[in-house]
Amino acid sequence: MKILIVDDEEDIAGLIQFHLEEEGFQTEVCHNGMEVLPRLEKHLPDGIILDLMLPGIGGMDLCKRIKEKYPHIPILMVTAKTGETDVVLGLELGADDYIRKPFNIRELVARVRTVTRRTTDPSQEVQGTISTGKIQINPTAHKVFVEGTEIDLTLIEFKLLQLFAGNPGVAFSRDKLLDRIWGKDVFVTDRTVDVNIKRLRDKLLSEKERLETIRGVGYRFRDA
Repeated sequence: MKILIVDDEEDIAGLIQFHLEEEGFQTEVCHNGMEVLPRLEKHLPDGIILDLMLPGIGGMDLCKRIKEKYPHIPILMVTAKTGETDVVLGLELGADDYIRKPFNIRELVARVRTVTRRTTDPSQEVQGTISTGKIQINPTAHKVFVEGTEIDLTLIEFKLLQLFAGNPGVAFSRDKLLDRIWGKDVFVTDRTVDVNIKRLRDKLLSEKERLETIRGVGYRFRDA
């Protein structure tokens, strides 16, 4: 699997590159945000590690542009900022996960494995089209339609919808969603779940009210 590392700090990018290649990944590196989109037009990676503080095009803007054109590519956002607002904004723009600098390199590698595994692990795929109400999910083509209109979902959003639609009426706690979608080997917060649920709900058009919040418990997808 090929990972694109986007970080203007050459020593950090080199460190990430070394450890990922030690784990069997292929890597490419960009040090300027302006280099990224032209490179994606030539060859798509299996995942992107994206620093927020970049020359040329900032990481937030770049994340938005990448997800608009290539929503299936997982993005691990790296930030040196401590404010929660920046993390939430990054997740709302489509980032699949985040990690703060300074980070533990083993944790970063584990997170890369988790976000890329969602695209390659056949055990996590449901065969056949799922239809529920006005929603149609095609796991093989990785497409979702609401009222006949195709909607773009990130990998996390797709997995969440797939899980909910396949288990209508079942209440999932945040902890259970973290385990099922992100994996037990990666640490993310409850806020990450909430942001992704909100983002998914906003994209479901007339069906968004079916994704219910159960106060003190978690979330449930109402049957059609």
